[in-house]
Amino acid sequence: MNALATATTATPDTATPDATAAPTAGAATPAPGTATAGTPAPGTATTGTPAPGMATTGGTAPVRASLALRTKLAPTAPVLRAATAALWRPDGLRPRYVRYLAAMHPLVRASVPLLLRAAERCAERPDDPAARLLAAYFLRHAEEERDHDVWLLDDLAAAGAGPAAVPHPVAVELAGAQYYRIEHEHPVALLGYIAVLEGNAPGPRLADHLAGATGLPGRAFRTLREHAALDGGHLDDLYRVLDALAPGPARQTAVAVSALHTANLLTRLFLSLAEDPGGHR
Repeated sequence: MNALATATTATPDTATPDATAAPTAGAATPAPGTATAGTPAPGTATTGTPAPGMATTGGTAPVRASLALRTKLAPTAPVLRAATAALWRPDGLRPRYVRYLAAMHPLVRASVPLLLRAAERCAERPDDPAARLLAAYFLRHAEEERDHDVWLLDDLAAAGAGPAAVPHPVAVELAGAQYYRIEHEHPVALLGYIAVLEGNAPGPRLADHLAGATGLPGRAFRTLREHAALDGGHLDDLYRVLDALAPGPARQTAVAVSALHTANLLTRLFLSLAEDPGGHR
């Protein structure tokens, strides 16, 4: 998450299929094994009381919290893919990629502080049985994401640019909404934010495609390369934690609302960068 993401879902129409980022581990796409046409997913009980960490669908078969979140995010995937395709279209790609780096830098820079604050707020909840597990996850993930903002500065320098003087307003809104949720709702909501950003990571060939299309040096694409390799494992870890937390309905809703809001804002950010030749919209 700090890097939370350089969220970059799809590639241009000219890219090969391998360059298309599968919203890794599928934050926006139901995972394999989802129940179909009345057939329960493997391991899903059909009768009795839902196990911890399970939600009910339509009052019938229980599903794991991670699968419930992915299912709720599924309708956002086509819209986000379309926005990303517009971002990486061939015309004007070189300056647009530089604007993308500049817009992502403040968002990524906010990631470790967000994670650490969420861990602090968990520590203030000694009577919350889920707080210790959640805090441990946030602290571990903060270390995994440390200094990823420096990668973006290095990418910008290699592209002959620097950070934006004024952060993109949608990037500010993305991070700012999470501060509100951490302080005034529950730190668990941050999981929805992380799930979207890391679930829409760069495809493994996106950096090479963009390097060839823009003519920028390969060292201007470190952030994309690193996140293509890292974010799938990070997302798997997040879903394991989400299921282990066994969140009740209210907390599952908090995670889902945070995730859906994040998907909407990320789409807005990509469309703004795709449509605006020089400033913010």
